[in-house]
Amino acid sequence: MASNMRIGGLASGMDIDQIVKDLMKVERMPLDKLKQKKQLLEWQRDDYRSMNTLLQGLDDYLFSNITLQSSMFKKTVSSSNESVVTATAGSSAANVAAAIQVNQVATSAVWLSDATKRVDKASFSVDADVTLTINVTNGDGTTKQAAITVKQGTTLDGVIAQLNSNLDLGVSAFYDEQTGRVSIMKKEMGAQASLVLADQATVDFFAQLGFTNTAAGQELTGKTAGKDADITINGLRTTRSSNTFTINGVTYTVKGTGTATVSVETDVDAMFNAIKGFVDKYNEVIAKINAELKEERYRDYPPLTDEQKEAMTEKQIELWEEKARSGMLRGDSILSSTLSQMRMNVYTKVEGANIPSGFSQLAQIGITTSSNYLDGGKLIIDETKLREKIKENPDAVYQLFNQDGATDAEKGIARRLRDTIKATIGKIEQKAGKTIWTNQQFAIGRDLIQINDQIDRFQDRLKQIEDRYYRQFTAMEEAIQRANQQSMYLMNAFGGGMQG
Repeated sequence: MASNMRIGGLASGMDIDQIVKDLMKVERMPLDKLKQKKQLLEWQRDDYRSMNTLLQGLDDYLFSNITLQSSMFKKTVSSSNESVVTATAGSSAANVAAAIQVNQVATSAVWLSDATKRVDKASFSVDADVTLTINVTNGDGTTKQAAITVKQGTTLDGVIAQLNSNLDLGVSAFYDEQTGRVSIMKKEMGAQASLVLADQATVDFFAQLGFTNTAAGQELTGKTAGKDADITINGLRTTRSSNTFTINGVTYTVKGTGTATVSVETDVDAMFNAIKGFVDKYNEVIAKINAELKEERYRDYPPLTDEQKEAMTEKQIELWEEKARSGMLRGDSILSSTLSQMRMNVYTKVEGANIPSGFSQLAQIGITTSSNYLDGGKLIIDETKLREKIKENPDAVYQLFNQDGATDAEKGIARRLRDTIKATIGKIEQKAGKTIWTNQQFAIGRDLIQINDQIDRFQDRLKQIEDRYYRQFTAMEEAIQRANQQSMYLMNAFGGGMQG
């Protein structure tokens, strides 16, 4: 109990708390060094991770905009008469000019209930549960069977809704209150479309809707047959069950009869913009890595202790820490070797059978390295030359970036860079981890575990030292107090004797 009692210097007149605080400031200096070392490791870890984020951004761009054919090989399509036909083209479509004559557009089959069999919506109600079975032939000749269960009490609106929602049936039905008739249209166009009522229960049900079928196995009455599109493309006459169809990667949509010319060309702007975006991203990455490697390290600005921060303004802390955390990755070997490898990836000739003469290096398509040494390998685009090369042979430009191969020399530039990025990210993660990892899983994290253990042990030791100081000063105060009491006793004793 006595060791926890602290006497504030009443007997000695000394400021014991301040004295202990000053003594502990000296004792705490090694702890401050440990905390500063911990802070430096955390800053270094965070800077490494920011480099991984930067590299991952370049990798994502390469994959989405350079590697994917759909991004690089976009097509521009034009029609001389969009009231006759329009078109779109996938990345695999050849550059073509097609002369198209539309002789007939495709239409859908339609079934109308009998004009003399008016259906009264107000009184319509299904008498008992019934399953409708309909054998369906689509406009292109494919067949399936639709089964629809209609519950007792279902209204006319409910029946129409069920017909429309059945995917196997594939129709658009509606009821016209003015005429009292039901219209059923096949969604798929084409001449072969039919709806055959499979059993008598289905025949009887459709009779309530105004259709005059008398026996199972009959096609629904009131039909206007669908038609196939009849077209002539570059002199070849052909038919399609739909007005939208695809030939050699080009999707045509017929709008009306007449003639038109459809032209498909490489979208030079799309490929140019994808490559320009890569160059911009690449330049950004190497500039930031170079900046990290060259960033000044200010060793006279260690991380601030809590006590130092208390004596400073927010602005002073900000300016100090800007210097304190500078240069965490200065001269880093992982980043240095990555920069060298990325430059090799970009400059080295791409070999292989798919790479024609004049398309094996970036310089040949108008992308060169800055002559300014301070730019650190920045790429410069000759926009006119790049556009010309894309027009000349877009596939060769694509292969320059994306050719696959057994060796690095045979791989396209984007593939090489992605390999380098993947390897670098792996190395950095072994050093600095990632947010979902525990400290045990990476090198800096294991160092932090050791430092945290040292900090915990040192804090326990400081507590013991502080308690010892207070015990010593408490003992001193108690001794002075006893001496004062004895002195007072003697004075009183002698004083009392003199009075006697």
